[in-house]
Amino acid sequence: MTATPTPAPPAPGREPGDGREARTGREALAARDVTADREGTARRRAAAARARLALVRVLATLARSVALFVPVFLVATFVTFALRSLSGLSPARIQLGEEATPEAIARVEAQWGLDRPFLAQYWDWFTGVLQGQLGASWTNGADISTLIGLGLGVSLSVAVLALVIGVTAGFALGTLAALRRTTWVDRAVTGFVTVISVMPAFVVGIVLVAVLAVGFGLFPSAGYVPAAQGVGPWLAHITLPALALSLDVVADVARQLRGSLIGAYRENYVTGAVVRGLSPRRIFFAHVLRNGLGPTLATLGLKFPALVGASVVTEWVFGLQGFGRFANDSAQAGDVPAVQGVLVVSIALVVSFNLIVNLVLARVTPAAQRGV
Repeated sequence: MTATPTPAPPAPGREPGDGREARTGREALAARDVTADREGTARRRAAAARARLALVRVLATLARSVALFVPVFLVATFVTFALRSLSGLSPARIQLGEEATPEAIARVEAQWGLDRPFLAQYWDWFTGVLQGQLGASWTNGADISTLIGLGLGVSLSVAVLALVIGVTAGFALGTLAALRRTTWVDRAVTGFVTVISVMPAFVVGIVLVAVLAVGFGLFPSAGYVPAAQGVGPWLAHITLPALALSLDVVADVARQLRGSLIGAYRENYVTGAVVRGLSPRRIFFAHVLRNGLGPTLATLGLKFPALVGASVVTEWVFGLQGFGRFANDSAQAGDVPAVQGVLVVSIALVVSFNLIVNLVLARVTPAAQRGV
């Protein structure tokens, strides 16, 4: 009779099913790691796809803007150059006076190349413009690019600071009025921006000089110091003219932003966000603000070039030899090449700044990202 073997007792602290449970746990951990890796890879691929799509949209916007602005620039430069022929002005009249003989006039015009065919003159001038050469002044023979560069540096300094002040204050006031719409805050902000929008910049400049410069001595009353000679003196000299020019920007930005934000709050996507329980802060920044920025940014595309070139009287008040003052002096002297250079630079500023605005719109606003 054969004895039945007795099974070995299990090891101390280990149950018979522990091996299978351990293997099952390891398999679960491995499966969880694989799933996490797959989810991470999917998220990275989705983020890369979104980045590529955003880049494609920005490049498409850039291509559309360039395709629009290049013909505009060509036509504008042609019309600008044609102004000389339409004006009937001549460098001989400026240099020789009204009593000059026809032979002397013809000799001076030949020296300036004005006896050549119109299209040949335009082509030489246009190729020079593309190289940054705007010709020589009829009055003193100085290089126009250099003269414009000196005045443009002054005007750009003032315009950039005025834009920063205007956008900051206008954004704050417009947002406050939209968030407190139909309240006394909204009415107060609306009344304030209405008042400052009708105040001429040169009047504001005179008041600022009388109060802050002469009265309290906080700022210099006139003149300009380049930034290379010190940031402090540079800021001190451009603050008052920038404040005078910024009020119109404050009013336009505040009114435009208020209307856009109030309109965005009435859209269905905001109602849906409220129903989903999103916080007011998230609703404002993620939905309302992004959709309401478009008209305000479009307004800035026209404001900045105007700040650079349309501040002649303000420059006179503060004693600045800026771009607008140079344009005014050139027009009064009949210096046609200088006026042409001013117009070309103005066109380039308008085209460039609007191109930047279009790129920002394509990146920021959802409607532009959808191609609307």
